[in-house]
Amino acid sequence: MSHSWRWPAAPAPAVLLPWSPALLSMKVFRRKALVLCLGYVLLLLLTMLNLLDYKWHKEPQQCNEPPPARRAPSSPQQPHFQPRSDIRSLYRAPAPPPRQRQLVYVFTTWRSGSSFFGELFNQNPEVFFLYEPVWHVWQKLYPGDAVSLQGAARDMLSSLYRCDLAVFQLYNTAGAGKNLTTLGIFGAATNKVICSSPLCPAYRKEVVGMVDDKVCKKCPPQRLSLLQDECHKYHTLVIKGVRVFDLAVLAPLMQDPALQLKVIHLVRDPRAVASSRIKSRHGLIRESLQVVRSRDPRIHRMPLLDASHKLNSKKEGGGGSDYHALGAMEVICSSMAKTLQTALRPPDWLKNNYLVVRYEDLVVDPIKTVRQVYGFVNLVVSPEMEKFALNMTSGPGYSSKPFVVSARNATQAVSAWRTALSFQQIKQIEEYCHQPMAVLGYERVNNPEEVKDLSKTLLRKPRL
Repeated sequence: MSHSWRWPAAPAPAVLLPWSPALLSMKVFRRKALVLCLGYVLLLLLTMLNLLDYKWHKEPQQCNEPPPARRAPSSPQQPHFQPRSDIRSLYRAPAPPPRQRQLVYVFTTWRSGSSFFGELFNQNPEVFFLYEPVWHVWQKLYPGDAVSLQGAARDMLSSLYRCDLAVFQLYNTAGAGKNLTTLGIFGAATNKVICSSPLCPAYRKEVVGMVDDKVCKKCPPQRLSLLQDECHKYHTLVIKGVRVFDLAVLAPLMQDPALQLKVIHLVRDPRAVASSRIKSRHGLIRESLQVVRSRDPRIHRMPLLDASHKLNSKKEGGGGSDYHALGAMEVICSSMAKTLQTALRPPDWLKNNYLVVRYEDLVVDPIKTVRQVYGFVNLVVSPEMEKFALNMTSGPGYSSKPFVVSARNATQAVSAWRTALSFQQIKQIEEYCHQPMAVLGYERVNNPEEVKDLSKTLLRKPRL
């Protein structure tokens, strides 16, 4: 009996019963995978929501928050931003950067028409103006000479341009334990910010017009911190000063990218400056002494040509005041010559940041000069400011009261020195100041007849 060979039969397929361990293990695995996927999706969703929430709260502060500009005193405080329900706000075009603060220093000397020039900023509703703050340094550190006080002056200006008005307290002469108030700041009685709302109800800053110092002196004295808060509200901060003698002293401030300081150099015919100094000699005797002490004793200088005037002036109550008034011109003109030489060959930090303004041009053509000055510091000339400048140079005469800002006759303001000074005094001043006079376009005189001939102008085009 024969047997044929056959392939071995394949085993029957395993049947997974509903309760088999393998099927249960697979279901558990699938559930775990599903839970992990859902957890991952949820985590991704939460991350996206958190990112959107961050942008929602962060971006409006950068784009919608108004810059720290001055607002009208009567306007209510506006919120920084309004919540938006439109998601498209996240994708709008970026707003322009906040407006850069404009810091300005009016660089000049005594009796150069700087009080009137300062009013062009003091009256502007968009300007925070300070009048001669370095006066406090000179008073506190008296009898320090002018040159030795330059560093302290610069340090004070650096603080003030950052609206750190606590620096005034360092030079408080009221005595230990007495805090300086707004009315204790030099020039407070004519400062439009201090005399206006919200610090004082007497005036409104947005209304152009001179203030009455008698009214301002009745304003309530306020803490300096309140004036400091006002300072931060303005885009433009202007300080006028006569106690910085060399433009190079301001170089660190002009080079500081956080300040970007601009300088307006207000000049006037030195003979007119000297005449006005003699006229107001009693009010300037202390400053004149500090300036005269700054003269370099090693320099050989010629004596005063008009020595007799010093003696005769005793009968007029002048004493040696005229001597110091004219002697101070030597230091003032020497410093001015140095500054002008720097301006003729300006270093990088001075280019586009320096402007010379002649007082004579201001009073003869105030509208043109104001527009030039305002354009330099990015301000708009309003019709009210043009009218103010025009009225201040169209007065009936030349004021007999020094240190008082009032409407003047432009022609008399320019030529008054030609009838007030002796020819010897004029030649003395020209000897001291011939270098800056040549640069600024002030012609020298040859004889007394030329001085008295008011039909002949002594002005020509300046080199700057």
